[in-house]
Amino acid sequence: MSCFQCGKALASALLSPEDTQRMDREMASILPMVMERAGMMVARLIRQHRRPCRVLVACGPGNNGGDGYVAARYLSEWGWPVSVASFQLPREGSLADQMARRWKGAMVPFVPEEAQQADLVIDAVFGAGMNRDLPEAVERFFAAAGQIVAIDVPSGLDGATGAVRGQVTPCWMSIALIRKRPGHLLSPGREICGEVVCADLAIPEAIMAEMDVRVWENGPSLWSIPVQAADDHKYKRGVVSICGGAEMHGAALFAFEAARHVGAGLVRLTVPSDAALLYRLASPAAIVDTQPLEQALKDERRHVWVCGPGLGMEEAEQTLPLLLKAGRQVVADAGALSWAAGKTEALKGVSVITPHMGEFSRLFGDLTGSRLDAARRAAAELDTVVILKGADTLIAAPDGRVAVNVHATPALAVAGAGDVLSGLVAAFLAAGMPAWEAAAAAVWVHGEAGQRAAEKKAGWIVPEDLFYELGRARQAASCPA
Repeated sequence: MSCFQCGKALASALLSPEDTQRMDREMASILPMVMERAGMMVARLIRQHRRPCRVLVACGPGNNGGDGYVAARYLSEWGWPVSVASFQLPREGSLADQMARRWKGAMVPFVPEEAQQADLVIDAVFGAGMNRDLPEAVERFFAAAGQIVAIDVPSGLDGATGAVRGQVTPCWMSIALIRKRPGHLLSPGREICGEVVCADLAIPEAIMAEMDVRVWENGPSLWSIPVQAADDHKYKRGVVSICGGAEMHGAALFAFEAARHVGAGLVRLTVPSDAALLYRLASPAAIVDTQPLEQALKDERRHVWVCGPGLGMEEAEQTLPLLLKAGRQVVADAGALSWAAGKTEALKGVSVITPHMGEFSRLFGDLTGSRLDAARRAAAELDTVVILKGADTLIAAPDGRVAVNVHATPALAVAGAGDVLSGLVAAFLAAGMPAWEAAAAAVWVHGEAGQRAAEKKAGWIVPEDLFYELGRARQAASCPA
């Protein structure tokens, strides 16, 4: 059973606006209590992070505004100087209206001058489900604020995609109610939200368990990496095979070393005979095969292959179709993706592809909609796990599951780091992990190793620095009990 199915992943679930609406319907009978707790938790978290100061709470007409009125009331009761500016009054009789009527403190106009005079502005105007452009009056108001704390997400940020709708002022902090939203992690929202903290609203576990969550923050709760056992042997740990090119040897060797250092039982390079000596000289540990690929594929133990790093277009054309015809699990990257541009259907049957945005655009055309939606469409189209690399790497499965990975470092923005990732994915596939879980685990371990290496080298690394961090990174990735 995969970890994402067993309940452990609920803590890393990213709630879409639709999830939140569904939850509100399920909690209709207790929603007033939930809103009261939401506002109280917002006030408590602000008190934990700030000394008392002049606070202006900007409230909108919906439930987000209702949370704001409650937060204003608690902060005022604790002795903070608080006033409220209403962008638009709640609908009469609504839950937000009930909370607004309980606010007996100062009301001020919703104008930039008021925001400028406050030490802290709480943004409770629009929540995560906003799907239209931000009104100009709201843009001007928050642009005048010195420091902003957003309830759920900053107004104007699409909680589902991280897209901004208008001029959205960056926040000092965002307080996510119950769970984070995808927009907290996806750029450009990630840069706008500031520090993101979650407010536990004590939602009944039965309601959370019924949520059909399809997006998670990538982390060890989503997968279970096999651990060492007394009866391990190299074939049980898994065999990784890598197609090496005639000229660009380094890329294949990066994938080779990554698979070795993360625990693959056996890693083999299949290369042209006239390049074999160079591969052997580059890595004395390399097991280099020069037999034709058709012959190598007769060994059923060699079920997982990396195809692409260091391959030219002709080399990719000569290898990838043979691997797929033989029914092998293939991690396709680099040269294989370049060869498939314009004929994306040639990738059908591949287990995992690992494009960066340039490669993705050449394969699937100019991006329409969000990166998250695009990755999902690509995975469904090819029936393949897609690792769309970037500062917020997306791991999309054909069935719609997506893990959003921000566990990484800018230090990984160096040639060769992607080849290392391909080797990690292959090692976890060879160990028996399902493709989506193997890809998500590899991305996280890659990021963990990058963080560890960058810490030792003041933020500037080369791919080789990752190898000696991979064992500890894999250990850190062990699925929690």
